[in-house]
Parts: sequence; C-alpha cells; structure tokens
Amino acid sequence: MIDQELLDILACPENKTPVKLADQTLLDKINAAIESGSIANRSGQKVEKKIDGGLVREDQVYLYPIEDDIPIMLIDEAIPLADFAV
Repeated sequence: MIDQELLDILACPENKTPVKLADQTLLDKINAAIESGSIANRSGQKVEKKIDGGLVREDQVYLYPIEDDIPIMLIDEAIPLADFAV
C-alpha cells in the first residue's frame, strides 16, 4: 500500500494534478479487462499484467498502475479510463 505521505506529494507527470488511490471496484474492472486482453495503455501497448493498485488522476481520465507497491508514474504507462465508469 502507498504511504499517505508519498500519496500527498505524488502528482500526474503530464499536468501536475493530484492523484488518489483507485477503489477496489475500479481495480476489479481494469483487471478483468486485462485478463480478457481488451485494454491498452496510452502508448497503445496491450496491458498484460494485472495491477496491484492504481493512482487515478484528479480529472479521472487516466490511472497510473501500481506494481509491487511502486507507482508507475510514466505518461505512456497510464491506463485510459474512458471505458470505465469512475
């Protein structure tokens, strides 16, 4: 789990807005899409590894995955949330 102090200083690398932890419902939907092979990140690469967690950008357009308790704050690795009701 992400430490609250770290969460307080993390921001989207693209537009510098705050991020918050994704709720379990959203994570379940994303992991189901990953399992079915129907989700790609911003760079267009198919996401193949289920995520442990995620950080949702303030405007709820993108989620940055968390893998092994490490937030992956790379713009190209962000998962678009357009297909998921946030």
